[in-house]
Amino acid sequence: MSQDHLDEEFEKPRRPRGGSSGRRVLLMLGGLVGLGLCCCGGVAGFAWYMVKPTSFPDQTEDYAEARKHFRTTLTSHGRSPQPFSNQELPEDAKEITYKSGDWTLKAWIGGPKGGPGGGQHPAVLYLHAGYALDNSDWDQCQPFRDAGFVTMVPMLRGENGQPGDFTLFYDEVNDAIAAGEELARQPNVDLNHIYVAGHNAGGTLTLLAALTTRQFRACASFSGEPDIPKFVRSSPEIMAFPDLVRFNRNDFQEMTMRSALAFPKSFKCPARLYWGDEEISFRFSTRKLAEKARAAGADVEGEEVPGDHISAVQPAMNRAIQFFKQN
Repeated sequence: MSQDHLDEEFEKPRRPRGGSSGRRVLLMLGGLVGLGLCCCGGVAGFAWYMVKPTSFPDQTEDYAEARKHFRTTLTSHGRSPQPFSNQELPEDAKEITYKSGDWTLKAWIGGPKGGPGGGQHPAVLYLHAGYALDNSDWDQCQPFRDAGFVTMVPMLRGENGQPGDFTLFYDEVNDAIAAGEELARQPNVDLNHIYVAGHNAGGTLTLLAALTTRQFRACASFSGEPDIPKFVRSSPEIMAFPDLVRFNRNDFQEMTMRSALAFPKSFKCPARLYWGDEEISFRFSTRKLAEKARAAGADVEGEEVPGDHISAVQPAMNRAIQFFKQN
C-alpha cells in the first residue's frame, strides 16, 4: 500500500468506539424506564380500582320503599363471625332489652339522669364498630355522655351470642331502628332530640338508618362505608372474617340494597359523613355520596378530619356533638 493511500486512510473520520454498545445501553435504559412506567401505571390503576366508587344506576325509588319489597337471600346462616367474650357491664351503664321483630336483643344505656320531674335530655343511638360489642365501644362514645347526651349502644342480631342470622348491613338496619324506638321510650330522653351515630360497621348502618326512618333528628357517620361493592373487593375485614359476606356477591341487587351511595336522594335527616385524612379508602365514595345528596337538596356534608381509622374518631365526634347541638 502506498504512503499516499495510508495517509488517506489515516485522515478518514473514525467511528467512535463503543457506539453500538452505547445505543444498546440507551435502549435498555429506555426499556427499563418504560417498563417502570407501565408497572407504576399498573400499580396506580390497581390502587384506583380498589378505591373507586361504584357507578350505581340513578335512584328511582326511595330506600325505605325499596326495603319493603326486598328480602336478602343468605347463602349461609349463623351468628356474627366476630369472636366475642362476655363483657363486664360498665359502671356508668345499665343493660336493657329491646324488641326487633322476633328477637329480644340487649343494649347498654347511660348518661344524664332525668325522667319525670328530673328533666329530659338529648340522646344518641351509637352503633358500634365491628360485629360484636365490647367495652371499648362504650368508652369510645364517652364524649357524647360528657356532652349531656343519653347514650344507647345496642347489640344487634347475631352479635355477642344473641339470636338471629347475621346479614351484614341489611336486617341489622331493622335492629338499629327498633333500638332507636326503645331509646325514645326512656323517661329521661327528649323525644324531639334523638340522633344516630356510629363508627366503621356502625357508621355504615348509621347511613342506612338515616335513609330509612325519620325518627332521628340528625346523623353522623364515622368512617362508614357507603359503597358495598367496593367494600367487598377491598376491605381487609373480608380477609379477617371469610364468612362475613353471606349473600351472593354476584347479585348486584344484594350489594345495592346495602349501599347508601345507591340511594343519595333518600336521606331523611341532616347528615355529616366523616373520615380520616389517612383513610383514602373512604374518601372518594363518601365525597360522592355527599355531593349527590346535596344535589338532591339534602343537608349532607362530607368532612375530612385528621387521623387514621381509629384516631380520627374523636375529632369527628367532637364535630358531631356541635352539629347535633345545632339541630
